Amino acid sequence: MNTIELLVLDMAGTTIDEDNVVYKTLMNAVNDYGYNVSLNEVLSSCAGKEKFDAIETLLEEINGKKEDAEAIFKDFSEKLKIAYQNLDVKPISGVENFLLKVRSAGKKVVLNTGYSSEIAQQLIKKLGWKENVHFDALITADDVTASRPNPDMIFLAMKKFGIDDAKKVLKAGDSAIDIEEGRNAGCGMIIGVLSGAQNRNELEKAKPDYIFECISDAENILF
Repeated sequence: MNTIELLVLDMAGTTIDEDNVVYKTLMNAVNDYGYNVSLNEVLSSCAGKEKFDAIETLLEEINGKKEDAEAIFKDFSEKLKIAYQNLDVKPISGVENFLLKVRSAGKKVVLNTGYSSEIAQQLIKKLGWKENVHFDALITADDVTASRPNPDMIFLAMKKFGIDDAKKVLKAGDSAIDIEEGRNAGCGMIIGVLSGAQNRNELEKAKPDYIFECISDAENILF
């Protein structure tokens, strides 16, 4: 039915339910520095971005001081480690079966994220997911020089598995940044999901090919 060989899937909000703890922690770190931002503002501005870039962008939008970003990012990173230690992380409903089905059909699955490698590995460990069982590779913001919406993480995923045509790649995520990343890479299929950070209106602005409640709904177009 289609020629998709590689799925590049965002982590938090797309495959993993971590209750928006990243954005709640980011909001607290910014507000602890004397600002006053809401969770909705943080989700709208920061979803999907590498987190230092996200803080810089947010400060710019609220007329804050860009030079505060470094200290806020450091505080955020420390707070997040503690938050994740105490967090009950679980897969989004239907995702584990979806991953197993996709891989058993011979397609590759790459998890990609704007998180650091350390945080991403912590999430995967909590889930008990195994490389070569649930996914084929993990690519994080630490692995590339330019963060999303730059398509470097997708290109790296393609290189890892010898795929030279982006039309064979499906990119899915819960933020407009994910969709832009897929568009910039020239992916053959781009999916927005409503299981995470942003709502339908925000995703529609980025013009994905499909918007689903969750990524497991993509079974209908893959098989």
